Amino acid sequence: MKAFLQMARTLLSDLASSFLFLILYALTSNAVLAACLGMALGLVQIGVQLVRKRPVDAMEWLSLFLVIASGTATVLTTDPRFVLFKPSVIYTIVGVVMLRPGWMNRYLPAIAKATAADVATYVGLAWAALMFISAGLNAYLALNADLATWATVMTIFGIATKVALSIAGFAVIRATARRRIRSMPAAEREALIAATGWQNPATKSVQSA
Repeated sequence: MKAFLQMARTLLSDLASSFLFLILYALTSNAVLAACLGMALGLVQIGVQLVRKRPVDAMEWLSLFLVIASGTATVLTTDPRFVLFKPSVIYTIVGVVMLRPGWMNRYLPAIAKATAADVATYVGLAWAALMFISAGLNAYLALNADLATWATVMTIFGIATKVALSIAGFAVIRATARRRIRSMPAAEREALIAATGWQNPATKSVQSA
């Protein structure tokens, strides 16, 4: 769940200008105005980071570049689809990053890393696949659907699939870790629990299993 929340915060921040564009365009039907304000928000986000002397990572710079590029194209052509394509680019890049084995390990408790890291790798690949599917669906809708359909489908699909995968991934990793801990010899199990500082309320039942 922590991995999901961290990723969700990152994606929401990176896509904030796109969401602002969508809301403004839906309210005003003015692609130029919506694109200009979307670009302004992207610049403000980076500006705040710099003023607070917080590091701006590569994804945030890329997001700003995409905001400026898609916003400029929209201003020049008055075609809102340029901005609608931005999420596909973001999803694709995030998906590529998630292909790296072990990217989920930083979000796992020590006990899970010690006992279910291989399962977490497969869950990480499932996240990558979801990102690529989301990118493809977004691109298809941007080309073939109206704005209302694009917004409805991507919102429902995005929330439902990510929540479902987060819960399923957490459940699989947790169940695997518990099963493997129970199957260990008592001495090895106790040493692992001591080494990882596991404070799970079920520790006693695991130790006595």
